[in-house]
Amino acid sequence: MNKAGYGSADPIMALASPRAPSALALFRCSGEGALELSSRIFSRPRALLKARGNSSLHGWLLDPQTGEQIDEVMLTVYRAPRSFTGEEGIDISCHGSLAVIQALEGALIKAGFRQALPGEFSFRAFMNGKLDLTRAESVMELVEAKTQEGRLQALRRLSGRLEAEISAIARLLAEVLAGAEIYLDYSEDEVSVSTEEEIAGRLPQKAQAEEALSRLQKLSELWQEERIYAEGALAVIAGRPNAGKSSLFNYLLREDRSIVSARAGTTRDWIEALIALEGIPLRLIDTAGLREAEEDEEAERMGIERTMELLDRADLVIYVIDGALGINEEDRDFILRHGSQKPLIALWNKADLGGFSEGPYLRVSAATGEGIPSLLSLMAETLKGPQGGKHNTHEETAPGPGSQRQKDLIDSSIKYLSEALELSNREEALDLIAPLIREALSSLGEITGEISSMEILELMFSNFCVGK
Repeated sequence: MNKAGYGSADPIMALASPRAPSALALFRCSGEGALELSSRIFSRPRALLKARGNSSLHGWLLDPQTGEQIDEVMLTVYRAPRSFTGEEGIDISCHGSLAVIQALEGALIKAGFRQALPGEFSFRAFMNGKLDLTRAESVMELVEAKTQEGRLQALRRLSGRLEAEISAIARLLAEVLAGAEIYLDYSEDEVSVSTEEEIAGRLPQKAQAEEALSRLQKLSELWQEERIYAEGALAVIAGRPNAGKSSLFNYLLREDRSIVSARAGTTRDWIEALIALEGIPLRLIDTAGLREAEEDEEAERMGIERTMELLDRADLVIYVIDGALGINEEDRDFILRHGSQKPLIALWNKADLGGFSEGPYLRVSAATGEGIPSLLSLMAETLKGPQGGKHNTHEETAPGPGSQRQKDLIDSSIKYLSEALELSNREEALDLIAPLIREALSSLGEITGEISSMEILELMFSNFCVGK
């Protein structure tokens, strides 16, 4: 058997369901000879070997050494190339006790399978032309989706919408590059003076290059919103002691998670909860009040230090002003300093106590709920970024990039293409412009996997879960 590796053709197997007690569990097997190996531990070997692709069989899994029955199972048979990986494959549905899982796993290894590496099934699907890299990455997006919106966007990439858009843009650039290289390939005696004057400093099919740039920029702009739907966001509630941070935290959660007291400094450490905000998985954190801790208050000092660390990592800061006391210089300094570094929403809390807010702050009451709907809408709009409110799941539109890798390569293509168009506008020579178009096209090829190295592929797929 070959050494375990992403490039090997070994028959592989993996538990594709959680390793925990459940009604059912699922094992996946794939690779050349997978059916023959599986027949060694199945009570109906001839039926398995003769089974058609995409058919199911009922029987027993047996210990290959003793012949002892392990479990009653259902097998789903896949014939190459009509399978997820493009190889022969077997899905084994068994009972989900840990004892059954352990025994069946051991039997498969004894039969000749090896444990799959993380993401190895998806890697093989990519290598066998069943998935491009955008769809391969969307498999893990779908597994890790935290909200319905995240699931829908992952499904759109899995269906090939992003791949189709990237491929369409790549075709535009290929035509532009072909036109430029045709002109560059002319020898001097094949080009008339009038033609030389016509093509000097001009990029053939420039309109197509500009269209490609525009479409790439739209994809790049969608990244912020795509990222928060897939990965979630971190929102930190900060403010002076007793400003109402914990009351706001509890109101947003609709449960009493933080201790609320009239005594300042009650919250000594941060408290975290996960909520869904217009489909965005949001980690909401209540923090210790910001003030100078007394010398003997070590716990409060540490709580304030942790608050500052969280503020550095936050995608959104919600700063709570104590409306009963009014704003002071400490509040103004915090809002000015942190608001210039990252998105910040300043709230004038305790609006139910009367009075008017001093400045352009959103009036809310964590006690009555006044202003909370407006706060939630503003939080969602702020997190979505410049494209906030433009998110849609229409089938005819392309989703944005689903990973940082895709976003970086789109931006790389934008950079090269922008430079090429700038040179064209300055009427520079085509032999300076054509290589930039080629680099832009190369970046797009890396997104879908048409151009990739084994090292990059192994690094990417190793972040997948086992069984995918």
